[in-house]
Amino acid sequence: MFRELTRINKKLSQSECVEILTREKRGVLSVLGDGDYPYGMPMNHFYDAEDGKIYFHCGRGGHRADAIAKHDKVSFCVYDEGSRIDGDWALHVKSVIVFGRIEVITDMEKLIDISTKLSHKFTDDEEYIRKEIEQHAARTVLLALTPEHLCGKAVTES
Repeated sequence: MFRELTRINKKLSQSECVEILTREKRGVLSVLGDGDYPYGMPMNHFYDAEDGKIYFHCGRGGHRADAIAKHDKVSFCVYDEGSRIDGDWALHVKSVIVFGRIEVITDMEKLIDISTKLSHKFTDDEEYIRKEIEQHAARTVLLALTPEHLCGKAVTES
């Protein structure tokens, strides 16, 4: 059902894909939006190595929530900052695209756990994290993306 990369020599291993999903802080979540137009939005994420799911936290309502309620199939794209070889202008970038199904998680304990882990990607300030969760957890939605297919590749922009 899912296409293989055309340029197979650029394909990343599954472990490289997981490493990028774990390390990088942001990606673009795409849903089937209004009028069946793709709707992509930048999202912070947390990849959980224990269950293999990608988690997002967001507010209630809006275009994203409406789209997910209608259609649970999504894609998520993450890419690194890239690197350069000394003396070369070309940027070497690694990216991962995940296809899967997304669901809303209503378990408050899970929401707090994942929100804490996601926050640690940005800061180690425990007091700040605790206050944010206390103030906003009740109004936060936790989304879980269960991957059905993921593939990564390395490209050189030249």
